[in-house]
Amino acid sequence: MNALIGRKLGMTRLFNEEGTHVPVTVIEAGPCPVVQVAEDRVQLGFGAKKAKRTAKALAGHAKRAGLEAAPRVLKSFPVTGEALKAGDQVTVTIFAAGERVKVTGVTKGRGFQGVVHRYGFSGGPATHGNTRHRKPGSIAPGTNPSRIIKGKRMPGHMGARRFTELGLTVVKVDAERNLLFVRGAVPGPMNGLVTVRKQGGKSRHA
Repeated sequence: MNALIGRKLGMTRLFNEEGTHVPVTVIEAGPCPVVQVAEDRVQLGFGAKKAKRTAKALAGHAKRAGLEAAPRVLKSFPVTGEALKAGDQVTVTIFAAGERVKVTGVTKGRGFQGVVHRYGFSGGPATHGNTRHRKPGSIAPGTNPSRIIKGKRMPGHMGARRFTELGLTVVKVDAERNLLFVRGAVPGPMNGLVTVRKQGGKSRHA
């Protein structure tokens, strides 16, 4: 198995052997029970739902895997490595220090934002009497093509989208507390759900 479900606890720093401080994100990764095994997919769970808030179908699905409570989150991953069976536990020990991983989460929602905040536009002149301090300016040619080009950067909803950060390095693995220390920042707020997967090949960062 090369993936785990977890939640982002926050950021801190560690010191390496040379005494240099390394900024890291702390992720509570797993343990994730195996809920279902298909031909080429493995369904993992994370967390636990209250019994009164669990649908009967989901409760039965978890019971067939030998789980006492239905998982809060269910995600499927491709089958890799040794064969797993329903009821097995996948822990943070599948990762090792020095490995490269990619972390997927939902970014913080910023609501409706203008182009200055959303895309870093410089805006208009900041002089007295000017009325376009934070406006985008001209957005399309006139006669030809007489329309707004697709993909034009305009004001709109910012954040709250699925994003994957690539090329992150595992700095430390704490198997006793199910913690993963990853160098750099990962998407999402504190306690936000994330998926940590091993990086198969090179990324734009490495």
